[in-house]
Amino acid sequence: MSFRTTFMTGLAALALILPVTAQAQMAVEGAYARSSGPMAQSGAAFMTISNRGRVDDRLVGVASGAAARVELHSHIADENGIMRMRRVEAGLPIAAGSAHVLQRGGDHVMFMGLTGAWSQGDTVTVTLIFEHAGPIEIDISVDLERSAGRGQTGN
Repeated sequence: MSFRTTFMTGLAALALILPVTAQAQMAVEGAYARSSGPMAQSGAAFMTISNRGRVDDRLVGVASGAAARVELHSHIADENGIMRMRRVEAGLPIAAGSAHVLQRGGDHVMFMGLTGAWSQGDTVTVTLIFEHAGPIEIDISVDLERSAGRGQTGN
């Protein structure tokens, strides 16, 4: 085998390994989703995302067939100091070796125009899109009974 063939084969193998390695660096824990009831048109998901890698990353988008629109949102104080829910355009940074908590009253995944009612124990499939790690698909359990202050993530 020539040097060129060996080199190109090595590059092809590396291209297959890198996405898996990058995705393995991002871990999602404590994820749950909820809506306000069976007739709700919107819902939200909460979780802790850990970056176990050595490179800073950013959650830049989210997708799901569970709603017409799915966006990253946060609660941000307006000019009068009133907290308002707003879309996070720039994404959510997750520094290497740290975690970012998506929780009630803070950053979260927002589902608008639900395609069906969410019932306790249902599963919502969501694709988290990272700047470096790329897309990671996760299944999130619907927990309509979780009250504020119960559990670590999303209180």
